[in-house]
Amino acid sequence: MNAINLVEKLGVISKHWDPHVVADYNDSEVMVVKFQGEFPFHKHDRTDDFFLVLTGEMIMDYEDRTSEVVRAGEMVIVPKRVVHRPRAEREVQVLLIEAKGEPNTCDSDREPASKPRI
Repeated sequence: MNAINLVEKLGVISKHWDPHVVADYNDSEVMVVKFQGEFPFHKHDRTDDFFLVLTGEMIMDYEDRTSEVVRAGEMVIVPKRVVHRPRAEREVQVLLIEAKGEPNTCDSDREPASKPRI
């Protein structure tokens, strides 16, 4: 039950699209990630997808609706089975919450990230 310094944890991450687990929350993993560019369109059939932007600005693209800009201090929850793609023109730092065992790539052709613990 110690405080977790997210700035310190993010300082350990050197690659984009490489989420690291910083804590467990019930049956979920709390992760931090840095990214720039775009992730493939994908969907999660069993779980919602949670994004909290810590620094920067990301865009959440949807297959069937208007994209939305998500800025620092804002969050977006993508409902299960909704096809989506996060992207950012400049580096963004994001906190993610995902069910344990849920691959971040789901039905895309991209190899899932290893999700190391820091």
